[in-house]
Amino acid sequence: MYAIIQTGSKQYRVEKGNRLRVEKLPHEQGKDFQISEVLLVAGNGAGAKIGRPFVEGSKVTATVVEHLRGPKLIIFKKRSKKGYKKKTGHRQELTEIEIKEVA
Repeated sequence: MYAIIQTGSKQYRVEKGNRLRVEKLPHEQGKDFQISEVLLVAGNGAGAKIGRPFVEGSKVTATVVEHLRGPKLIIFKKRSKKGYKKKTGHRQELTEIEIKEVA
């Protein structure tokens, strides 16, 4: 059984046991939490349930594994013939979660 969830304005396909990195969540490390923004539930030969926009009564239970930062991205801006150069960097705050149950 799998589900498509929405978190951090992005959509992810998840199954039991999956680990994925999402934008930072306000939960403590090692704690369980539920994601109620489930867009689709499918599997087990029962066909797919598609939500409008979310599937009613469906929840995905996950555990926070750790909070971390992503790789550094370099942002470089330049205007030709103007002598303008600007270089900055960005590291996204991430949370690694493990899916415990799709219900």
